[in-house]
Amino acid sequence: MSQHKSLQGTSGLVVKRNVLKRFERVEILKKRGQWKAGDRVSGLRKTKPDA
Repeated sequence: MSQHKSLQGTSGLVVKRNVLKRFERVEILKKRGQWKAGDRVSGLRKTKPDA
């Protein structure tokens, strides 16, 4: 399936996503020290993607 031209940058698929997948949110929370192994994966805090 192709992607609309307005979503593609000059070098291909370089689009900042607003919504993160669960494993990406867990990685960010681990870096910040707000999530530890054994914590629940459902009901995670809201996170913004790192720039």
